Amino acid sequence: MTTTSAAAPRTRRQLPGVRGVGKRLAGVVPTLLLATFLVFALLHLIPGDPAQAIAGENATPERLAQLREQLGLDRPFLLQYVDWLGGVVTGDLGTSLATGEPVLDLIGQRLPTTLTLGAASLVVAVGIGVPLGIAAAQRRGRSSDSVITGAATLGIAVPNFWLGMVLVLVFALTLKWLPATGFVPLTDDPLRSLWHLVLPAIALGAVGAAEVCRQLRSAMIEVLQSDYMRTHQAKGLSRRTRIWRHALKNSGLPLATIIGLLVSRVLGATVVVEALFAIPGIGSLVVQSTTQRDYPVIQGIVLVTALLVLATNLLVDLVYRVVDPRIA
Repeated sequence: MTTTSAAAPRTRRQLPGVRGVGKRLAGVVPTLLLATFLVFALLHLIPGDPAQAIAGENATPERLAQLREQLGLDRPFLLQYVDWLGGVVTGDLGTSLATGEPVLDLIGQRLPTTLTLGAASLVVAVGIGVPLGIAAAQRRGRSSDSVITGAATLGIAVPNFWLGMVLVLVFALTLKWLPATGFVPLTDDPLRSLWHLVLPAIALGAVGAAEVCRQLRSAMIEVLQSDYMRTHQAKGLSRRTRIWRHALKNSGLPLATIIGLLVSRVLGATVVVEALFAIPGIGSLVVQSTTQRDYPVIQGIVLVTALLVLATNLLVDLVYRVVDPRIA
């Protein structure tokens, strides 16, 4: 009886977290439906005709009508969306209107490149933002704090493409230290791959580093002023232990939040950065497909991107519950 009564409260405490994750999972399908439907509708509002883009400007009206019928573009908008949705359920994202290749294959070829670039930019954001945020919090009100926070504010305001162009001009064209364009897969040559990733990762991760720095500084200042941190100091714990083991851990929630938000921002910013550095990833595929009015490819990329963002949000929720079990 004693064991049963002791185990029951633990079960009740764990259930809210399980329910919270379950609610997140239940909301994935409506979110995906809404996102894909809105993008599908917006694509059909864009001026231009996919059949015209494929057949060329000199195509006859008969040829255009035949091509629209062949591609299914002559059917009602809702019917096209329902047909596409039915294919998604079976794992078929359709075929490219421009090349005739399966959309899933096109995305599979480009996605590892974008994920590699995104991971490198997150490493830059966390690797620069966390030490600077901690340093600024420890030196609150000093000149070094003002310099760091000022640089972080400037970093948030600088556009990725402008920073990328400056980096290319200085380090690639002038100093010739780093390559300006291109990409090498990690599996082919890790060192060359990292060498090509330096500039685009900095261009993509600088804004994230500034965000991490500002948010972590605010969270750390609040934690450092708390009673339990003063208790740790009175017990004789070293400054390094107080900062890295206790203060940083208790600042984990806002840090996890901003990193989760950075994932969606990075995926969106890759469109510009990949075009600037001639990187063959999802971003450059979006630009190419938009120019060609390749609806199935764009729709497939939106679906995959939304899945990545939703998976990241779910992972952040799980991190919340690990860092602070009181969260339901």
